[in-house]
Amino acid sequence: MSEKKLSGDVYHPTEEVINNANAKCDELYNFAERDYEGFWAKEAEELHWFQKWDKVLDDSNKPFFKWFTEGKTNICYNCLDVHLDSARRNKLALIWEGEDGEFKSFSYFALHRDVNKFANVLKSLGVRKGDRVTIYMGRIPELAIAMLACARIGAVHSVVYGGFSVEALHERIDDSESKVLITCDGAYQRGKIIELKQISDEALQRAATVSSVVVVKRTGHEINMEPGRDMWYHDLMALPIASNEENVEMMDAEDPLFLLYTSGTTGKPKAILHVHGGYMVGTYTTLKYVFDIHEDDRFWCAADPGWITGHSYIVYGPLLNGVTSFMYEGAPTFPYPSRWWQMIEKYGINILYTAPTAIRGLMRFGEAWPNRHDLSSLRLLGTVGEPINPEAWKWYYKVIGNEKCPIMDTWWQTETGMFMITPMPCTPLKPGSGTLPFPGLQMDILDEEGNPVKPGEEGFLVIKNSWPAMLRTIWNDPDRYVEQYWSKYDGMYLTGDSAKRDEDGYYWIIGRVDDVIKVSGYRLGSAEIESALVSHPAVAEAAAIALPHEVKGNAIHAFVILRDGYKRTDTFVEELRKHVGHEMGPIAKPEHIEIVDSLPKTRSGKIMRRVLKAKALGVDPGNISTLAD
Repeated sequence: MSEKKLSGDVYHPTEEVINNANAKCDELYNFAERDYEGFWAKEAEELHWFQKWDKVLDDSNKPFFKWFTEGKTNICYNCLDVHLDSARRNKLALIWEGEDGEFKSFSYFALHRDVNKFANVLKSLGVRKGDRVTIYMGRIPELAIAMLACARIGAVHSVVYGGFSVEALHERIDDSESKVLITCDGAYQRGKIIELKQISDEALQRAATVSSVVVVKRTGHEINMEPGRDMWYHDLMALPIASNEENVEMMDAEDPLFLLYTSGTTGKPKAILHVHGGYMVGTYTTLKYVFDIHEDDRFWCAADPGWITGHSYIVYGPLLNGVTSFMYEGAPTFPYPSRWWQMIEKYGINILYTAPTAIRGLMRFGEAWPNRHDLSSLRLLGTVGEPINPEAWKWYYKVIGNEKCPIMDTWWQTETGMFMITPMPCTPLKPGSGTLPFPGLQMDILDEEGNPVKPGEEGFLVIKNSWPAMLRTIWNDPDRYVEQYWSKYDGMYLTGDSAKRDEDGYYWIIGRVDDVIKVSGYRLGSAEIESALVSHPAVAEAAAIALPHEVKGNAIHAFVILRDGYKRTDTFVEELRKHVGHEMGPIAKPEHIEIVDSLPKTRSGKIMRRVLKAKALGVDPGNISTLAD
């Protein structure tokens, strides 16, 4: 692959990078193409199984694929227990720094001990295999401990991002029918306290299934503790119920591991279901090869554990690979724009994996801030969450990587569980392109009729074969799973993203084709935002679209029709913005709200958001023959 003459702006890996990589590109691609199931079986054999699988892939009930059928394992056991009899026992598993400068670290031994103890606490609260547990916290080590403890005893965790609001939290608790909520008194963000416990209390007023709330003390400020329901984490961990008694549940490869809610094209978020076996193999393998994991690496995925990136590549992937993972609680620029660069220097971080939004945000402050720190420990960089514009890619490569760190620009989804389109250190790079599908994956770009598009043309990105870490279904809604992902093209998974492919076969992701808006890498449903606006007594109808934003990638612009008796004022518009923030969380606040008399609709009554977007951008709206008026 490296010998082929590539077109455009290409950055080739150095001989040193190629020679030091723990995998050779051509060998991996050839093996996975020649024997796809054998490739994944070989990776699975590097992990621990209480009982080996009898079949690698069962595709007898498409699209409900199963991997490693009849295999028995436990992802938590593979993250922690397998390392205790090796030199990794006393190696650091997790390093954490709080926004206020507080520091904690956990060896593999210490993390195993705390996870095991908390798993026994959960069992004492009545949590059993298959029960759901909602986790709503800031970026603190106890979030990872809670996730791993659930996995250890076979409970299904549902992590809700700590920036989500009362309504979003309540909806997710209600849908999952969680038995226990794990939260904290608050979290620090830009020097302020996010009132997580207060939000939890409001959400629980209508959540009948939750019987116990475990609260981690992070900020120490005054909060309400409901007698008989709320318990402090540190108190429970000091009781005899937090025993060291081993409690690993032997799980079937297809047993549920976690639910993670993602925005859909309707107002109701959908719960993506991932399982122990295939997800474990997929995250282990992709992290190992894409970020070329070595024994002494310190890996920093700067995402939030409340999103799939944090699940796969802060918690599970790094621990499965026995690497040291770094976690930071707060904002990239607090108290100064040098915070990230300071921590890379302080902790000797080797690999930084973050979102284009963060890179663009830090670019604004110039080169002086990173240049005052020694970033020479870095050997690989990565991006995730949205396409990265070439200008930001080059700044990241030149200023942060000192032109020696290849950038692993990864495309994947909550649904895929693992990297899907991604380079490896041996891959020639093109700024802005995710490069090629991971070895063995068959992907294509199709037009509306299902024909492959020509190079340079935009179309629907699809996946043509199954993969181990794929979602298994939508929780309690298998029909929606089939309809949403498998109904447009026969036998192919519809990603919901548009893309194009150049003459070298490199993929370029363009963005969502459905009504999902990506803001700073976070997926928000247009319908959810519109529902939040319409829940205000003054709003009759609303439409939300994404418009380009130089830092966030996209910003939300909303169009609102008011009920009779209400008029537009600047204070009223700000009130609507705050209302959306209260309903969904600050990330969903529209950048701009325009009061209008009507909205463009089809004759069947569907809002034509692309017409609104074209009008806002001053471009041709295209075919509007279905427009009602």
